[in-house]
Amino acid sequence: MQQTPATPTHCPYCALQCGMNLTPVPEGGVAVAERPDFPVNRGALCGKGRTAPAVLSDRVRLTSPLVRKDGVLTPAGWDEALDRIAEGLARTRADHGPDAVGIFGGGGLTNEKAYALGKFARVVLGTSQIDYNGRFCMSSAAAAGGRAFGLDRGLPFPLEDIPKTGCVILVGSNLAETMPPALRYLTELKENGGRLIVVDPRRTRTAEQADLHLAPRPGTDLALALGLLHLVVAEGRTDEAYIRERTSGWEETRAAAMAHWPEYVERITGVSVPELREAVRLFCEPEHAMVLTARGPEQQAKGTDTVGAWINLCLATGRAGRPLSGYGCLTGQGNGQGGREHGQKADQLPGYRKLTDPEARRHVAGVWGVDPDSLPGPGRSAYELLDALGGDVRALLLMGSNPVVSAPRAAHIEERIRSLDFLAVCDVVLSETAALADVVLPVTQWAEETGTTTNLEGRVLLRRRAITPPEGVRTDLYVLHELAARLGVEKGFPTDAEEVFEELRRASAGGIADYSGITYRRLAEEDGVFWPCPAPAGRNTPPAHPGTPRLFLDRFATEDGRARFAPVSHRPIAEEPDDEYPVLLTTGRVVAQYQSGAQTRRVDELNAAAPGPFVELHPRLAERLGAAEGDPVAVVSRRGRAVAPARITTAIRPDTVFMPFHWPGEGRANTLTNPALDPTSRMPEFKACAVRVERLEAVRG
Repeated sequence: MQQTPATPTHCPYCALQCGMNLTPVPEGGVAVAERPDFPVNRGALCGKGRTAPAVLSDRVRLTSPLVRKDGVLTPAGWDEALDRIAEGLARTRADHGPDAVGIFGGGGLTNEKAYALGKFARVVLGTSQIDYNGRFCMSSAAAAGGRAFGLDRGLPFPLEDIPKTGCVILVGSNLAETMPPALRYLTELKENGGRLIVVDPRRTRTAEQADLHLAPRPGTDLALALGLLHLVVAEGRTDEAYIRERTSGWEETRAAAMAHWPEYVERITGVSVPELREAVRLFCEPEHAMVLTARGPEQQAKGTDTVGAWINLCLATGRAGRPLSGYGCLTGQGNGQGGREHGQKADQLPGYRKLTDPEARRHVAGVWGVDPDSLPGPGRSAYELLDALGGDVRALLLMGSNPVVSAPRAAHIEERIRSLDFLAVCDVVLSETAALADVVLPVTQWAEETGTTTNLEGRVLLRRRAITPPEGVRTDLYVLHELAARLGVEKGFPTDAEEVFEELRRASAGGIADYSGITYRRLAEEDGVFWPCPAPAGRNTPPAHPGTPRLFLDRFATEDGRARFAPVSHRPIAEEPDDEYPVLLTTGRVVAQYQSGAQTRRVDELNAAAPGPFVELHPRLAERLGAAEGDPVAVVSRRGRAVAPARITTAIRPDTVFMPFHWPGEGRANTLTNPALDPTSRMPEFKACAVRVERLEAVRG
């Protein structure tokens, strides 16, 4: 019997977008096999990737539209469900204006879906009120990168460069648990004689691999970076020729850094002066070095300036825009990079164009066949949009997100969602947010559809369909096509992903994130193509643009080609501990769960590995509370209370507790977190807030 050929595709979870092969199995569904030819993961897969097909099962996923009747979500036909959504959106728009209708997208949507969703909001609904959960991912790094380099791409170099550099400072990332296949790059770095510095308040599995682990107090990464730059200047380790030839703004930045002398930084961060000096030595002695940031420094109310301070360290030492050196951000969500490039972000149009740029509006409106003046201006950022629900924004269409679990101040956001006049959700499972909806539409998943994603390197990838979706399931593109038609726009919303991508290519042409030289055929033949990749110009057929794996080697993307220093200074977190709330809370992930857990919590193997929330406490704090391992403890902030078992470990600072954020209910970590926003990126301060911890009476058998 002839064996069904495997379909080469990519994992649906994090921004590595690991390559894998899928093969149909006789009992239904697919089996995952390694794909060693794909250069990012070279065959390695984490537990989430290996078990991803489990969510394709009818046992855990939605297979029919649901419409709320007499307060209960009830199975319905597609026409009834789509009619209900169109009526809800149209009625709200007619009664209260277009900005009374909101759209909330997701960083896991393909490029085609993100593009079509942004177009749907602006062309069909005429609303400015669109943003997405990727705002909670790397928006601070995007803002800082754009400010310094004129362009934001997670990594301006491929992952393969990391093992070849001399030193990596990894700030606020636990790769061993968030992106396990990427840990090999750090292992290879050390095997090659390179050094690893990990900055994290916790001694994570990643920090255990470090040559030097710096454990600052949560929310003080900005002061730490400034202290390191102070020492770089004081010890004469700046690259003056590079600064003179390739940057601007150094004098102001140097003056700001010199105000952060080492002893002052030690008092703020808890990192000793000898450790600061050792970090500078390890970073500056090799010819090449890199700084990589993740959510730790980014998810702060000063996240843009914090990332900017780490970029300043790279610029002052000549470690940006050179081979095997640079600053990069480790994007989190599966399409966190591409998802914000093509229009589902409140202030952006396709190609990473600014919505306020008249030329950008003219170009995109021309592709869409509409008047540029008809396009609304920028809307609210993600948290501000969610906070406005039930007030100015009275109806919401939500795709691929679960803010009831993932948003800061989550109990308040849940109340706002409940107060809506109308809520429609497109998802693959009945998430906690979908359970509150008036209409829920079951949509296809990664293995059931074809589309493109863009990984953390800026590598555009083709994720191929391997199996047929269940009978009652449709694609998100079908949903937008049908809703647009019902709302009076008959053309412009095709259901074929490749057709959407062809329009995306035209819309992005000439923009910062130029995809115009990328085609499905090319993606099927290559291991992805790095943007920017403009289409070849000229009457004859010139060779295709090769893509741009490494940015900034000749010039930065600013008007004058120079990188811009940003003079920044330390400031405290938005909510410092006090007598009532004396401890700091920081949040993060565990290896077996992903984001809000809407999908991974439905996989038995992953739940066995990580069955529920916990509170990580230092033994000294546990002793003061009288709490033993496994005892229930309450963590209380000004926004609410969460309860979970204690996990006692010396891997965390005594003044800090840690909670993972994957679970709803009484253990929901984001009930506690602070929605204080970065003034530039509008990123909430997930990573630091003041709490108190209370021991509860354990129920013993």
